[in-house]
Amino acid sequence: MDARTTGAQHTRTGPGGALPATGVGDAADAHDPEQVARTVALRLLNTAQRSRAELAQAMARTGVPDDVAASVLDRFTEVGLVDDAAYANTLVRTRHAERGRTGQALRAELRRRGLDEQTTDAALAQITAEDEEATARRLVAGKLAATAGLDTSVRVRRTLACLGRKGYPAALVHRLVREQLAAQGVAAQGVDAQGVDAQGVDAPDGTE
Repeated sequence: MDARTTGAQHTRTGPGGALPATGVGDAADAHDPEQVARTVALRLLNTAQRSRAELAQAMARTGVPDDVAASVLDRFTEVGLVDDAAYANTLVRTRHAERGRTGQALRAELRRRGLDEQTTDAALAQITAEDEEATARRLVAGKLAATAGLDTSVRVRRTLACLGRKGYPAALVHRLVREQLAAQGVAAQGVDAQGVDAQGVDAPDGTE
């Protein structure tokens, strides 16, 4: 009898039934590329959602042949454990809502995670230009509040730097800064939005 069929195994139940989640280090499993591929994928999926490409890369690092990895990933996709569209949608929603990332920044992140253009475009469609401006306005207000008491030009530069790292264009941020400072009766003078290197200015106060 095959050693893999004896003894109890921990399982994770998905839409397609129970899937084994044994360790890669099991003596018998180490000689079965398919089992290794399944274990690698389940171990990663137990901690967070992953794209198909990320799982394939992890399998490749353990020496799983490409054809075996593709077969296992096809099965995981069929039972709903791998869903690139849902993964991309969730990532876009959370990154935008919680971290204020722009569509441009998120597109780059999705590309790094191996999502194709069609999936990426569909996920990014959740964020409108109005959404981005509203989020930028909220971030600007927070940054200006965090830098209250500093010289106005320093506050503006730090705000541009903070939002620039998240992907917001300097012109938009500068306009919102001017609007909010004007509402407070403060003139944002001496700072040209086009002349500030948003990527090169740190935010020493630690807020983003």
